[in-house]
Amino acid sequence: MGWFAQARTAFRSILSPLSGQPGGGGFITIREPYTGAWQVNGDITQETALSYVAVYACVSQIAQDVAKTTLRLVRNDDGIWTETTNPAWSPVLRKPNRYQTIVQFKQSWITSKLVFGNTYVLKGRDQRGVVNALYVLDPLKVRPMIAPDGGVYYELAPPDAGRPEPRADDALIVPAAEIIHDLMIPLFHPLVGVSPLYACGMAALQGQTIQNNSSRFFANGSNPGGLLIVPGHLDPTQMERTKKLWDDAHAGVNQGRVAILTGGMKYEPMTMSAVDAQLVEQLKMTEKQVCAAYHVPPYMVNIGDPPPYANVEPLVQQYFASCLQSLLTSFEVCLDEGLELPAPFGTEFDLTDLILMDAATRTKAAHDAINAGALSPNEARRRYFGLGPVAGGSSPYLQQQYYSLAQLDARGADALTRPAPAPPAPDADDDALAALPAAALLTAARVQLAAASLLDPCHT
Repeated sequence: MGWFAQARTAFRSILSPLSGQPGGGGFITIREPYTGAWQVNGDITQETALSYVAVYACVSQIAQDVAKTTLRLVRNDDGIWTETTNPAWSPVLRKPNRYQTIVQFKQSWITSKLVFGNTYVLKGRDQRGVVNALYVLDPLKVRPMIAPDGGVYYELAPPDAGRPEPRADDALIVPAAEIIHDLMIPLFHPLVGVSPLYACGMAALQGQTIQNNSSRFFANGSNPGGLLIVPGHLDPTQMERTKKLWDDAHAGVNQGRVAILTGGMKYEPMTMSAVDAQLVEQLKMTEKQVCAAYHVPPYMVNIGDPPPYANVEPLVQQYFASCLQSLLTSFEVCLDEGLELPAPFGTEFDLTDLILMDAATRTKAAHDAINAGALSPNEARRRYFGLGPVAGGSSPYLQQQYYSLAQLDARGADALTRPAPAPPAPDADDDALAALPAAALLTAARVQLAAASLLDPCHT
């Protein structure tokens, strides 16, 4: 054994793994889902649970919704996050590694977290030490470990494909600075996330059992069987032979054929319909339990009817608040720390991608935003219609007669303290008219009337 292998073995001996299971990065198997399950290999694994339609629907729905949301590099200027580019970090956000697109990368990240409770991402660095590649690891091959001084490390087991039986010495131990670890709710240890399958595994197993029984149930023509009554006593060999002859002649595709019974034999069917078995109600219950564990509204995966809302936007907002928001926020924080972004840079998901509004809704939203002065016409064009800027559309607009509360308050206070205006000074002509007697004023009026009649012959 070389010095490097000896040092690695000694270093591993002082670390404390968090789980004794192979690939102990999480709780892989749900033990004893029902009494005696271990005796019949009835453990629930991720593969078993994912084959249930409700589990697959929830996981795929969440992963696809996160993947379609644009991940962008942003910069915080005076408290406002705006999209930006940087030659150090923008490339890895466009192409995270050599074999995955950014959409596939986000799907892998979220799927690993939802199914196994943990997502482990290995960093790749260039000559400058800048992260230029991100690789989502198999969570079954990663195990968190803690050193005596409290340092966190991760043991990475080698892949199985194309290799002989892996040995313990083949594992690689890397410090936490080279791993991005995003985890679900850590119910038992801060470094071990627990998958929602831990809570809904029994519901998934029950649903699968109902579907298997239902398949056999309907394969027999919705009839669970019957009783074949034979007079006298039959030994086990005779009973088995009689049963086989009956099944060959009247079971499966031969149902409905005429049966000829001799020797006093009787056939009494057991009548139980699918309605009596209540299979549909039981399946709905298990499906809703799975949706509850993943915080997905059932109508989002076509389980049950949606609420009677006029448009889809309130439904998406409810789905975002109850399910997606915590996943997206954790994704952003882990990525910011993993890429070692300095202030004021960060990563952000564009939430407008979650809902594609119809033309009428987009037009009204753009109109209201422009009239309120919240967005400029160019910003509204880009946000709601994906259009380029136009000349003169870069400034927000607001009507001229609008006043701020501070201005109105100043005007009100000034009106209270301003002295009352003095009455206007009397005009000289007005004083002369006031001094004339009433008879003189009447004569002047008659002269004006006579002058008007001379200038206008039609005037009377």
